[in-house]
Amino acid sequence: MLMAYTCQNCGVEAESESSLCNPIRDELEGKFCDIVVEEVCEDKNDIMRFACDACGRLSADSNYLCHPIQFK
Repeated sequence: MLMAYTCQNCGVEAESESSLCNPIRDELEGKFCDIVVEEVCEDKNDIMRFACDACGRLSADSNYLCHPIQFK
């Protein structure tokens, strides 16, 4: 199922924007490679499974990174 919102800080997806700390509608798709690691929501660190091999940014979903590598 395609989620309607994604957290701009950590890449977590949800159907409701109220469950995310910094939501953006998914139709505004983009890469998270400009999000610094320090901005990842603290309670979402456990689900981060991918890093960008080019810049080191983290995401829960490899689709949001330019050069994803899985580390968990």
